[in-house]
Amino acid sequence: MRNIVKYNGIKSSDSCKYDGVSLGEVMLRIDPYDVPTARAKRFRVSQGGGETNVACGLSYTFGLRSTVLTALVDDNIGMNIRNQLREVGVDTSNIIWFNINNDGSAHSTDQKGGLTNGINFTYNGKGIIPSDTVYYRAHSAIREIKPSDFDWDKIFGEDGVRVFNTGGIFTLLSENSAKVAMEAVQKANEYGTLVVADLNYRAKVQPNKSIARSINKEIAPYLGFLVGNDSDLSDALGYETITKRGSTFEEWVEAYKVTVKKVAKDFPNLSLIGTQWRDAINADLIHWGAVLYDAINDEFYVAPLRENIPIADRTGGGDSFTSGVLSALMYGKDLQTAVEWGAAHGILVQETPGDFTMVTVKDIEREVKRAKSGGGVKAVR
Repeated sequence: MRNIVKYNGIKSSDSCKYDGVSLGEVMLRIDPYDVPTARAKRFRVSQGGGETNVACGLSYTFGLRSTVLTALVDDNIGMNIRNQLREVGVDTSNIIWFNINNDGSAHSTDQKGGLTNGINFTYNGKGIIPSDTVYYRAHSAIREIKPSDFDWDKIFGEDGVRVFNTGGIFTLLSENSAKVAMEAVQKANEYGTLVVADLNYRAKVQPNKSIARSINKEIAPYLGFLVGNDSDLSDALGYETITKRGSTFEEWVEAYKVTVKKVAKDFPNLSLIGTQWRDAINADLIHWGAVLYDAINDEFYVAPLRENIPIADRTGGGDSFTSGVLSALMYGKDLQTAVEWGAAHGILVQETPGDFTMVTVKDIEREVKRAKSGGGVKAVR
């Protein structure tokens, strides 16, 4: 059995340059405000990515040192994405840049858009109209990176990394991305880094579930912490959760427990499995919960259920759950605190526009306290 780092074996802060390193695609996100994209004339611009949102949460909200491993075309759109990452405290020194000189070098493209930076248009939905995202990523630079493009020995060895995360969006972007992810998780474990992956299955990225399951089953043996809800565990890994339509959170948790115990039995390297739970009444109103399974001690930790919560933007809830849990672990908190931080961070991200939160640790702690007491929201004056 490989020596896989467990959630309770995270390296000390003073031994590493980075608390968190995220491998994945960063996209320019364009939102049409409250008008469906087909009729929109005004747009709001931000950045985001399923894996790299974790780095943003670690740095901006929790004050940890994070960096992203990604690739961008060296044009004004790439610069915009980089600058937005810097604004939230993310180290951008490890980005691979594709120049636009078409000079034949390994990381080069033309000025005609042969390679691009990923872009998505995300309409948040309203009432019974669901959210909808249109992606332009078929020729994004990140798809072209190859194994050994990143200097893993420098990143994980010389620099040092406490926690590394990637996920099921990046791993399914291309054959190259799957190979890069596999190389990364192997090297991370070699250097004693906790490895985390969010299954995060997206049919628009890889409609063939058998391919998704095959790739994720290759990566899963190298993980210490797996993030995935019941749908992800089915679509991306092949584990079915038996629930009734309209199940309550409590009923869902009991069914989820059965599933994750099967996953942990098949992948004994996993020390922690967890997810957020979202029950959408409509595009603007949800119930929200979260759960963690400690596979080492066979114990479950559940955050207080939040019911009938109005939201502004559902994107990023799972990514913020992950960064909340990881931050708690890196700050030496217990697993109950970790699931509460994850749940609080995950709901707060949905109250503001964009993929990641605009809150502080104090806001997280305030929301944890409010949810546990069942209290209302008081103005901060």
